[in-house]
Amino acid sequence: MMPDPTLAERPWHALTLAQLDFWEEFRFHPDRPLSTVAHCTVIEGDLDEAALIAALHQIAQEAEVLALRFRDGPDGPRQQVDPARIPVLRYHDLRYEADPESAPEPAARKMMERDIAAPIDLAQEPLAALWLMRVGENRWLWYLRGHHIVLDGYGVSLIERRVAALYAQTCGQQAGLGPLRPFEQYLTEEERYRASPQHARDGAYWAQHLADGPELSVLKKGGEDYGCSALGAEPDLPADLPDALRRAAAAADLGWPDLLTLLSAAWLARDLPEGGPGRAVWLPYMSRLGSVSATIPALVVNILPLVVTRRTGETLGAWLGRSGATLRQLRRHGRYRVEQLAADHGQREGERFFFSPLVNVLPFDPPRFPGCTARREVLAAGPGDGFNLTWAAAADGAGLALWIDADPASAPAFEAARTGLVPFLARACTPGAAEIPLAALLASPAAVTRPRAPAPAQPNAARPIAGRLEDA
Repeated sequence: MMPDPTLAERPWHALTLAQLDFWEEFRFHPDRPLSTVAHCTVIEGDLDEAALIAALHQIAQEAEVLALRFRDGPDGPRQQVDPARIPVLRYHDLRYEADPESAPEPAARKMMERDIAAPIDLAQEPLAALWLMRVGENRWLWYLRGHHIVLDGYGVSLIERRVAALYAQTCGQQAGLGPLRPFEQYLTEEERYRASPQHARDGAYWAQHLADGPELSVLKKGGEDYGCSALGAEPDLPADLPDALRRAAAAADLGWPDLLTLLSAAWLARDLPEGGPGRAVWLPYMSRLGSVSATIPALVVNILPLVVTRRTGETLGAWLGRSGATLRQLRRHGRYRVEQLAADHGQREGERFFFSPLVNVLPFDPPRFPGCTARREVLAAGPGDGFNLTWAAAADGAGLALWIDADPASAPAFEAARTGLVPFLARACTPGAAEIPLAALLASPAAVTRPRAPAPAQPNAARPIAGRLEDA
């Protein structure tokens, strides 16, 4: 593509606080593919290939972050939407071109693996790749790769949903999600927020929330041990766990993702002394509610510290009610960037919080293509700190899966999670569990004593009720 003659007139923008973190990471590790983000959507069925190709061409034009250019200078790093960086769709029909010794789909996956393994030079190279690979008569792989400095998981999902909407429109159905907004609108909104009274109020909330809490660990940037062999596991889950989660969530007046988040946090703090200052469990937060970024692919996700505390004799229901209220408050003030929170705590350039342990719940439906089935695969999402739990499912909880990953220093926590987390969740989601002390549920099954049949209700009997959480 020829350079845009008006490129010199296009504005250069400062990086957001979130982007600056990844720019620093790149400067420390310029030769390593640390923060590549890549999804593969597997599509099977009676696909109109030409319609999908047209949709992919259009998304390349609409999703401006895929065409960002970065530069560094006396005034610091800057970014610009450069039409010359719009990704060109690469189409591969591997039914016939694959190595005779390799089946089409394995050949396609090797191509994606090589692309993910290649470092991305933020100062020189295009940041995005867009491929469509046909691996069977009725099977395609759509590959989207970018860098975390321009995309988070929701941003990728937004692109996927928009492509599916464009395809549906071509097939004569309602498009659903409309056009994506320009990237500059998000930058303008973010600048206004940081200069607003709400930003000051949010900062005051966080100062109070963390004043008496535990000390948050700090990590030196550039000193991360990204070269170590990470531990990973995908435990088998009981087939009835999604239904049990939904029932328990309804009983607690919570959404199932919030119940899963809180129960995971409770288990991670299982050895926490009752009545102590608590333990921080880090939670990604989309930070898009009420924002123009709801329809703008970008790096928007924030990371919030939930301080988990326990009270002597507290039942699961009482703990969920109290912790759910805290989670609701965190989200109300969740737009306040964790990078600003670090500066408020006196961190210097080259330092950041150590985001471990971390719980990430991803309740996203895969894109829907009329007449076809589609399945999303997350191939790369950047490195994690220490110990991480990632839950993924459709919006209704179907297809629930768990990934556990940890660095070798967290091996004991990894092994405990691999064997103990899911049984705890099963205990916590059984009928009547809300009336059992949380400490007993966190212990071995033998320590759990079921409550007796309830006595007749008294006129003024009190029962803990968990508050409804806002949608993330």
